[in-house]
Amino acid sequence: MRERFARSLHWLLPGMGIKRWILLCVLGIVVLLDAATRWLIAEGTGIHINEILDNIVDDYFPPAYLTWILAIVGLALLITGVRMWLRAVVRSARSRTPKGFREALAGRRLQQGYKVVAIGGGTGLSTLLRGLKRRTSNLTAVVTVSDDGGSSGRLQKELGVLPPGDIRNCLVALADDEALVTDLFRYRFTEGEGLSGHSFGNLFLAAMAGITGNFDHAIKESSRVLNIVGRVLPATLGIVHLCAELDDGTILEGESTISQAKRRIKRVFFDTPAAAPPDEVIAAIRDADAIVLGPGSLFTSVAPNFLVSRIAREVAYAHAVKIYVCNVMTQPGETDGMTAADHVEALLANAGERVVDYVIVNDERPSRLLGAYAQEGQVPVEPDLERIAALGIEPVHAAVMGETETVRHDPEKLAAIVLGIVDRTVAERATLVKLRPSAAAAGRA
Repeated sequence: MRERFARSLHWLLPGMGIKRWILLCVLGIVVLLDAATRWLIAEGTGIHINEILDNIVDDYFPPAYLTWILAIVGLALLITGVRMWLRAVVRSARSRTPKGFREALAGRRLQQGYKVVAIGGGTGLSTLLRGLKRRTSNLTAVVTVSDDGGSSGRLQKELGVLPPGDIRNCLVALADDEALVTDLFRYRFTEGEGLSGHSFGNLFLAAMAGITGNFDHAIKESSRVLNIVGRVLPATLGIVHLCAELDDGTILEGESTISQAKRRIKRVFFDTPAAAPPDEVIAAIRDADAIVLGPGSLFTSVAPNFLVSRIAREVAYAHAVKIYVCNVMTQPGETDGMTAADHVEALLANAGERVVDYVIVNDERPSRLLGAYAQEGQVPVEPDLERIAALGIEPVHAAVMGETETVRHDPEKLAAIVLGIVDRTVAERATLVKLRPSAAAAGRA
């Protein structure tokens, strides 16, 4: 009974444009009834439901014409309402999925969600996308392409394609049928000459690149095949080689080497710095309501995106809300001993621009897996909120952690906090816009 009542409440939610046309039909019927009442009164009956409308329009129209005017208006409203109502029903029926009408309604609502650009790489970015895709379909994932290890690195060296691993993870996260696609795309061959160690998803993208002629088209066609929510874009279509300078001046080459630095990383850079972003990336950043950085490896997943020319500057000057999601745990060899404020300072230093307005910091500690992670050299990132605030950036501390077989951000919790920040900022900006005329008037006075 409760479930049936909950289903009935979905009809009251906005989304498909059906209820508004029903209301228009009702309005048309009311006006027609008023016209009919007037005719009945003229014939000598005693019905007086037209008195309210008389008070409104009697001063503007002669009584002799009012009946015909209302009849025409009512009939026009009724015809328009019925016509638009039927169109809305047909449009929704055409977009129905096998799961039913409610999913079609949910899809319409997702299309009205915020425009969010998520920048990063690795498993962290795909975790964020899993949560956001349930709240908006206006998603753009900008993914780093500097991976040189494992299957991705081998395909890059042997076939000359961009490293597909992080892009594959994002496509899987945004896929319509994520459960099946996850198992398929993450399947890793364990035997076979040349196949051992490769994942099916990486080989699929490499094959699609060969069919379509370039990696950009391969991503778009793969997105279409998987029916993903939103879109996935590489930060650059050029082949890049990530390097890092440590605090003692040592230079490390290659992403897989940087992640095992064992010393404080001073900065990261490309050994061929001329990497240009696709035009779609720049357009998405300029059009975004929110830009989310991370979560993910600070120096090998998030920061490399800002080494691509123009991206850091476009993010800094975009009107969107800029949010950095700080990692839950430190990463051995890359962010050992770094607090949340250390993460923010390093990100700003490598971007060279102010690319952050808010920082989401987890304030919940793992319970079951804390000891196991400590043995691997990983500890929770210290939420030093005062230092973050001293940088002129607003910290947002919340329980956004999920503890299953691993300790990572929970997709639902993280998406809720991200969109809560966007809601609040949009409301504040709207209030400021409304206050400006009053302030200007007060200034003139």
